[in-house]
Amino acid sequence: MSDTIKNSKGMSDTPEEREFELRAHIGSIWSGGRLFIGMYTFLFAALAFSYFYLRSSNNGFLWRPNHVTAPTSFGWSIYSLMLLTALMAISGQRRLRRGAVADFQLAGWIGVFTGLAALFLQIWEYTAVPFYPGSSGYASTFIGFSIINIATIIAGTYWLETTLARSIRLRKELGGVKPELSMHPSAQSFRANVASMAYFWGFLALASTLLFAMFYLL
Repeated sequence: MSDTIKNSKGMSDTPEEREFELRAHIGSIWSGGRLFIGMYTFLFAALAFSYFYLRSSNNGFLWRPNHVTAPTSFGWSIYSLMLLTALMAISGQRRLRRGAVADFQLAGWIGVFTGLAALFLQIWEYTAVPFYPGSSGYASTFIGFSIINIATIIAGTYWLETTLARSIRLRKELGGVKPELSMHPSAQSFRANVASMAYFWGFLALASTLLFAMFYLL
């Protein structure tokens, strides 16, 4: 019995097994990132359904009394900052693929700053909205949208920041020149994580465009 256990441990430590586990790990990062986008898609779809349903029914003409709207100046600022954050995340990931690690880190930290600025403005906007949460159908859906957007910005910015922190840790653990580009398992996992993060921010840029048009332009 003890020989069987020893042999099983030896088999699990072969190069083929390690390569298989690495491919499975990277594949799980890819799948997890896409599932995360799928979850957010359902969340945004529920919000859009509520918006258009209440707008089309307009019971008691209480959808949007007096055409009240959230402050467009805040909307443009938040939307622009989110697009800039997405641009930094995507361009940084592309520069990393080309070997420019310093450019990735610079774009990433700019993205973290713009993401935090968008988060601050989204919260501060509550002090400027000219309505109460339950005063109309538009007001109710806007408050729901803003809460979702706060959670989204926090999640996306945190994900971006953790990739930068992981890059710093890789340099300490692996050493050498540009360890993020090596074939070490940790470096491969890092690059897969960065790709999923950039893909998520690209999705947020598209979703933010639709939601910005719904709540600030239409």
